[in-house]
Amino acid sequence: MKDMLNKLLILRTPGIGPVKYRTLLKQFESDENIIEHLSLTDDFIDNVKREMDKAFDMGIEYISDTDSYYPSELLKVNNHPIVISVRGNISTLSKKCVSMVGTRHSTAAGMNFISEIANEFANRNFAVVSGMAMGTDTAAHVGALRSDGNAQTIAVLAGGVDYIWPLENESLYYEIMERGAIISEMPVGMMPTAQNFVQRNRWVAAMSDTVIIGEADAKSGSMTTARFAIDYKKRVFAVPGHPSDARSAGPNSLIKNGDAMMCTSIKDFFDDEKEIKNEKKVKVENEILDKLGMIPVSESVLANLVKKSVSEIKSDLVVLELQGLIRKQDGGYVLN
Repeated sequence: MKDMLNKLLILRTPGIGPVKYRTLLKQFESDENIIEHLSLTDDFIDNVKREMDKAFDMGIEYISDTDSYYPSELLKVNNHPIVISVRGNISTLSKKCVSMVGTRHSTAAGMNFISEIANEFANRNFAVVSGMAMGTDTAAHVGALRSDGNAQTIAVLAGGVDYIWPLENESLYYEIMERGAIISEMPVGMMPTAQNFVQRNRWVAAMSDTVIIGEADAKSGSMTTARFAIDYKKRVFAVPGHPSDARSAGPNSLIKNGDAMMCTSIKDFFDDEKEIKNEKKVKVENEILDKLGMIPVSESVLANLVKKSVSEIKSDLVVLELQGLIRKQDGGYVLN
């Protein structure tokens, strides 16, 4: 608790962000030495303590970039937040993530498409990351929440993690809190500012290795997110739209310029048929291993035991032999 208080005392000091913090830590070697150097007032220290007390009362947790729950993709980005606050299911931050953003003024068709894609990702155990804005962001969160279970979505806020914005999404906020996670690097209770939304977009892009851009004007926050994602060398996908619709200008330009791949269905991300075939193949290989021991078993007997034809198991036997798991002996196969 004291370690987190020290970090927050430094990070809540005006003019100190992640870059300055790391510079000071390199210079003074410990948080305690930095605080001594800053000569903080009692009033300032009390304000930070009150923030922490408020967070505790609301069930909000702080995690630093040295904690195991800190999002792994975010950790890879230079000058990532030193501390983030989390409200909800903190284990959500450990899941593989996909980020989805787009305009607040999306069409019904655009929102439905994003919602379906988000649901497909959540069904595959991904956490869908977005900014809880109206329109596309809402569709992404709602689609993920349609999946069974918990920990399907993460909302990254521009204000304090307890500050609900926009107010129209109050019910969505509490559903995400119950079945996902809400995060922010801003102080608890802080109202969002215009600059904070840009920073929020940066972290939405950083949270995942794949970023999907839905409907978006050419000059918009979503396109800012796309540029961050490109800079971070993320996989960027864009949903194409009709050229006469301004809301398609952003994703269409990303595709045209080669900055994004086209997103037309969940098959752009997963080859389900191939996955099913691989699962079946591994199952047969494991069944073969279960039937073998130190006494040689012929191909015909093995085929009968796993209820396959000899021709069907021949390739599996070759694979297992190449892997060094089995070997031929006396006209049959034994475990190696």
